[in-house]
Amino acid sequence: MAVLAVRAAELRRYARRNNWLLAGCTVGIALIGLVCIKSAGAHSPGAAGEFSKQTLYLVMGVALMVGLSLVDYRNWRRWALPLYVVNLLLLLFILRGGHSAMGAQRWISLGPLGTFQPSEPAKLVVAIALASVLCTTTYEKIVDLWKPLLTVALPALVILKQPDLGTSLVLVAILTVDLFFALPKLGDFAIYLLGVLVVAAGAVGTSAVLKPFQRARLFVFLNPKADLRGAGYNLNQSEIAVGNGELFGRGLYHGTQTQLNFVPEHSRDFIFTVLAEEWGFAGALLLLALYAAILFGGIRTMLAARERFGFLLAAGLVGMLFFHLLVNVGMTLGIMPITGIPLPFMSYGGSAMLTDFGAIGILLNIYSQKDRDVLGNA
Repeated sequence: MAVLAVRAAELRRYARRNNWLLAGCTVGIALIGLVCIKSAGAHSPGAAGEFSKQTLYLVMGVALMVGLSLVDYRNWRRWALPLYVVNLLLLLFILRGGHSAMGAQRWISLGPLGTFQPSEPAKLVVAIALASVLCTTTYEKIVDLWKPLLTVALPALVILKQPDLGTSLVLVAILTVDLFFALPKLGDFAIYLLGVLVVAAGAVGTSAVLKPFQRARLFVFLNPKADLRGAGYNLNQSEIAVGNGELFGRGLYHGTQTQLNFVPEHSRDFIFTVLAEEWGFAGALLLLALYAAILFGGIRTMLAARERFGFLLAAGLVGMLFFHLLVNVGMTLGIMPITGIPLPFMSYGGSAMLTDFGAIGILLNIYSQKDRDVLGNA
């Protein structure tokens, strides 16, 4: 009985110190996503099971978020290397024995449960491993940057081979945010940024790195009207859908671009167009306000962290979520190139949903331990 009383007291302290705004906004966005997925699949026979599967993924995601919020985040530093090695092996396995779809080889088949995409949890694993590596030295010498660069480069290059440019860019975004806070000299960070720009220019300028369809998307971004029936089709239809929404939207199940399936992948990468067309500018503003609350909660977590590892881990996860939001919403509006990056908590897919909720769970634990007397920690 005494043990139960102690555990109950610990949980009460945890509940009082938890960042409920962060958790609540996350679940709220996921519920909005369910409604949009239901509408997106209303006239698509092939998408009939997406709503029920996404509901299951949401339940699993919330359970994972709660579970990880109870795990002392400092344990992740001890587990960083084995997690990194296992995930890298899974990514390498994908290249040989992975499940292929839509011209990409990114998944492991799980039978009736669907597929598992190791590149999604790779974002969490890289954020953990990178924060751990950046805590090993002060990085006063720029030559020491080979450690964090290699930590990100290995999985990023394997993922790019699948091909999955979007996820590779997410890993670079996590690295960039962490280096901004970790490097003691701003000049070293500027040299890093210059190197990134040089590599990016070289990748775009040659066909050795990017696939033809990836380069076509980048060039269409620069000239959106160049190929409206080919590479520019997705962007053109997306912009039409967003414009159709006007102020208050056309109403649920009444979006012409959505219901007539003019926008491709509108339950996945282009889920924002469903909300923008059927909920209008007001609905889009509500969604962005919820995302802003999540990012604000993530920044609060960074500031609440009591040690370098916790701060950098939180920074990497916030950078990951912000980059997803920026690129996904931006590409539907035509202000960012189209890449295969899902909208956090909204887009259909179990791997992405669990990864995003896992990130929130870790952030919740970092925040809850700001006084270091939660869950039995001194």
